[in-house]
Amino acid sequence: MEFSSKLLENAVYEMSQLPGIGKRTALRLVLHLLKQPSEQTSRLSLSLQTLREDIKFCVSCHNISDVALCEICANPKRDESVVCVIEDIRDVMAIENTNQFNGLYHVLGGKISPMEGIGPHDLTIAPLVNKVKEGKIKELIFALSSTMEGDTTNFYIYKQIEAYNVNTSTIARGIAVGDELEYADEVTLGRSIVNRIPFENSLKSN
Repeated sequence: MEFSSKLLENAVYEMSQLPGIGKRTALRLVLHLLKQPSEQTSRLSLSLQTLREDIKFCVSCHNISDVALCEICANPKRDESVVCVIEDIRDVMAIENTNQFNGLYHVLGGKISPMEGIGPHDLTIAPLVNKVKEGKIKELIFALSSTMEGDTTNFYIYKQIEAYNVNTSTIARGIAVGDELEYADEVTLGRSIVNRIPFENSLKSN
């Protein structure tokens, strides 16, 4: 792709680094921004810069937050004894939209994936295990996607905590194998949370 401007080329290159954005799409987006009022582009640039510089991760659940303790963890009406283990903020948003879960979350920040060089120590598994050891949690709900990486991560965490007095469950298989939670409709996901099954049962079915 030949560019008449180095500035345009650099902008297209940076835009194309985003997931799912090829160079042609990046060019279309950059040209669109050039047609907009400069104030709009400035607001976009400022919002991204502010996001990168000021965003925080909740000290308790590791969810993305504006403050040290996220609104969910700070809500006294939430059930602190039930914790839903999920991959990232997209899963928090998906489950919250169902209005079927009133516990807390624990965001792992990914899944164990040797192929991608992601091991247990790259995730927030250790803080989760510490919470279980402290006896604060009565039930852990595994709500990772039904993929090999998700199942591997679930099993690893399960082995780390099976000696402690905590119930473990997994969302019902209303979510198809291989599906990501963020793409499930709210009714299906809500039923999967409500009709969760003991994690040991999922091991027997594999």
